[in-house]
Amino acid sequence: MIWQDHVVVDPMICHGKACIKGTRIMVSVILDNLAAGLSSDEILASYPSLNYEAIQASIIYAAELAREQIVAIPA
Repeated sequence: MIWQDHVVVDPMICHGKACIKGTRIMVSVILDNLAAGLSSDEILASYPSLNYEAIQASIIYAAELAREQIVAIPA
């Protein structure tokens, strides 16, 4: 999957935060829901304009960011 087909960053939408294309649903909202233990089906029920591909693209986008940034872990 090519996450760029589903995720867009536009300074005019949600202050330039990564969103699902054609919506104002931020990738961070999807990731927060997944981190809270919600299933994809539960997220889709809450956000009917999403689809499974958008959720998967959000995960792939986050993985790409994690590979690109060094995060200091406190000792």
